[in-house]
Formats: sequence, C-alpha cells, structure tokens
Amino acid sequence: MISYSEYLNNIFPGVKVQKISVNAGFSCPNRDGTIGTGGCSYCRNDSFSPAYCMTRKSVSLQIEEGKAFFARKYPEMKYLAYFQSYTNTHGRNIEALESLYREAIDCEGVVGLVIGTRPDTLPDNVIGLLADLNRQKPVFLEIGAETSSDETLRIINRHHSWKDVKDAVNRASNNGIRCGLHLIAGLPGENREQILLNVANACSLPIDTLKLHQLQILKGTPLYEEWRNGMAEMTPFSLEEYLDLCAEIVRIVPDRIVIERFLAQSPPDMVVAPKWGLKNYQFMNLLNQIISKDKR
Repeated sequence: MISYSEYLNNIFPGVKVQKISVNAGFSCPNRDGTIGTGGCSYCRNDSFSPAYCMTRKSVSLQIEEGKAFFARKYPEMKYLAYFQSYTNTHGRNIEALESLYREAIDCEGVVGLVIGTRPDTLPDNVIGLLADLNRQKPVFLEIGAETSSDETLRIINRHHSWKDVKDAVNRASNNGIRCGLHLIAGLPGENREQILLNVANACSLPIDTLKLHQLQILKGTPLYEEWRNGMAEMTPFSLEEYLDLCAEIVRIVPDRIVIERFLAQSPPDMVVAPKWGLKNYQFMNLLNQIISKDKR
C-alpha cells in the first residue's frame, strides 16, 4: 500500500509537500438555496477548518500564514494550496474562480492546487479552467461522493446522485486532472456490505486517490439531533470494527489508487461518537499491525 506522501513524492520528486488549507468564502448549493438548504446532515465545517482560514483574509495571506506555521519545522517545504472549506467551484463566475486559483498558485513555494468540491458543481467550463491551470502546475480534484447509494445521498441531504459522481470524475480525468473521491463509512442505513460496495464502485472510476473516514456524530448538526432522538438508523463503529473494515478495504483497493486517509479527527469537544481518542499515526500503527499479520 503506497502512502499519500509517497504518491506526492512521485509527482514532486525530492520535495516535501504540505497542504495549506484556504477558505475563499464559498458556500454550498445545498446550503444557500441553489438546490437545497441545511447542508449535509453530518457536516460542521468548523470541525476541520484551521484557525488561519478566515474569509476576511485574502487567499495569499492565508497561504503566507500557513507557510509560516509549517516552515518552523520544515523550512524547505513546498505547498499545495488546498481550497477546502465548503464547495470550491460553486457560486462564482469563471473569471472569479480563475482569479482566486491564480492568486494561490502564484504564491511563492506553492507547487499545485487541491480543489475540494461536489460532483454537481463541475460544469465543462470549470473543468476546462482546471485543465488549463493543470498545465501550469498540478491540480488535484477532491470530489465529495460520500457513498454510491442514491438512497443514502437522499437521507443525508446531499442533493446529488452517484451518476453525477461518475460523470464528474470521467470528464475531469479525460481532461488530464488527477481526481480523488471522498467516502464516509457508517452513514445512516449503511452496513459493512454497502460500505465495501461504495469502495468498489469508487475504485471502478479513473481516480488516483481515495479519502475515507468514519462517520463522526458532531454536536450542532442535524444528524446529531436525529441520532439523539432515535431517528437515525446507525450505530457508531467500535475501534476494533473500524480497523477490521479498513483492513478489508486495503485488500480490495487496487494498487493504482492511493488511500489518503482512514480517520477523521474533529475537535474532541464537538464529537459525540465515536470517541476513540487516537491520533492518525496511532490509528495507522494499529492498522498496519493487522495488515502485517495478513501477509504472514
């Protein structure tokens, strides 16, 4: 299993590369009324946005502050500008998008872009813009799929379909853009069999990376209220159950696809369940022990 850092090293040989998160003030189409309101039932955006990502700051200032944070430990680091918060291809005309993205890639030390978005906000002109930028510096798309089940997508208020995911990935890949998919394990109504099917369906597409994490029930989300009131059909994973599931996922994901991560780590005071108290490296040590046993 190749690591994500090894994957990046193949693209940027001999260079240590770090993502710097950028909040450019985007919204989401299922929040702002474009296709719905309320957002995804599980989502609390401040659970994963670094403190330096404040929309009153320019893109370049956020990148400079992020660089200052990481440079204390790795002064020779290069960076990927990571448009992370909300849907980063939504609600702006093509000229405004290009201005934001170019502001990022023109910053000293930035060697590429990572664009987090939804599959239904990637029209052909946006794909074309990303393809043009990709000829200047590598562009990576992180597309939120979450599941391949249209019924689950409806339950969690996503307002897009698995067909949308397949269409977006194929069009981006055909234009030379590296694509990754994001999946969540343990969504309402989904058992182990469905989760493994989601992974298999994702791997059938021309993607480079897969980002997976356990469902976290976070305070202040619609899903928390549904779970607290017994309205959500789900049981949070135990650590042992999730490790076993991830080991099975490693077995079925082809070598051409890099698994970027397995674990979500929201601030502990936001998390209701599951509460494992593990850092990512601790989880990976446990998972690698299981995988090593499989190889004996």
